Amino acid sequence: MLDDLRRLAVTFSLALACGWSFLQIGIPAPFLMGSLFGVWICGGFIPRLRPYLGVARWLHIPVVIGLGVLIGANFRPELIANASQWLMTMTMMVLTTIIVTAILFRFLHHHRGYDAQLAFFCAIPGGQAEALALARQMISKDHVVALFHLVRVTVVFVSTPFLLAIVEGNAAVIQSNERLTTMPGLGDLPAREWLIFAGLALAGFGVAKLIRLPMPHLLGPMGLSILAHMSGILELPRIGEFVILAQLTIGGGIGARLASVTAREVVEILKDAIVASGIILACYLIAAMILAIVPGKTFLSLWLAFVPGGLYEVTLLALIFGFDVAFVAFHHTIRVVMIFLALPTIISLLGPSKKD
Repeated sequence: MLDDLRRLAVTFSLALACGWSFLQIGIPAPFLMGSLFGVWICGGFIPRLRPYLGVARWLHIPVVIGLGVLIGANFRPELIANASQWLMTMTMMVLTTIIVTAILFRFLHHHRGYDAQLAFFCAIPGGQAEALALARQMISKDHVVALFHLVRVTVVFVSTPFLLAIVEGNAAVIQSNERLTTMPGLGDLPAREWLIFAGLALAGFGVAKLIRLPMPHLLGPMGLSILAHMSGILELPRIGEFVILAQLTIGGGIGARLASVTAREVVEILKDAIVASGIILACYLIAAMILAIVPGKTFLSLWLAFVPGGLYEVTLLALIFGFDVAFVAFHHTIRVVMIFLALPTIISLLGPSKKD
């Protein structure tokens, strides 16, 4: 336990410092990317630091449980009324997700020689934090998954604001970054909401373990949270400090493992990740352009609803630019939930991962 605490102290100090620095200079997903790159680079250049880097499983699992609650909190009662109106776009998004995942899986597994489970995790178009959290539980090379998702998210964040700025103006992009720092924090929430958050997490995990649900630490809390929010009983906000903690935990843990990976292997992974990101964005771009001919739907609103760039960040952009936030959040949440509900079955069909 003492060694775990020492590793957490060193890892989180580096992760928080680099994450805060990334936030100040406007890097997207600053605490996730800052913690990953900060811990990775420091550990890579200072070999004696590596034994003091890492995130213990006893912290990682509770963070995933909390993420499950936050994912479910994106489902609101009004989505039920609007879902029928969005059937066409939702169907296109689901089909595009299946197609792009299949294309990338074939490319990575059959042409690039990736292990089947590793190829599938790298091919998932969206939900980077959740994918990284789950990859750690199932495969040995979760750092490869991290690089693939970070490249995709970076490409999305670099391209989408420019695309939106051309239409809506650069001032709105700056304002959208400022909104990322205004989410509710610990001091803004009454004790009752904290108790509800903890209750959903623990009850969901307990029920999932009882009925032997696959990945109980994610699917249990997420399922119970979806039921509670869809029924209108609860409406939990995004808790700022927990989201930062999740990014530091996931990013710092993967950064610690990346520090032991050779530079040559990283370069090879990045090449494949860039190709994969191009395929993902091209497929969703084509889908958005096809649906843009539907009356009442604009290309930019469809692009924000489809582009796999992070649920919270993309929905904030939609809010700032005046698009239908519920429309955007609904499509992103459906994709993330669809992916992770299908994960247990798909992973079991792919067989055990190679441990090397």
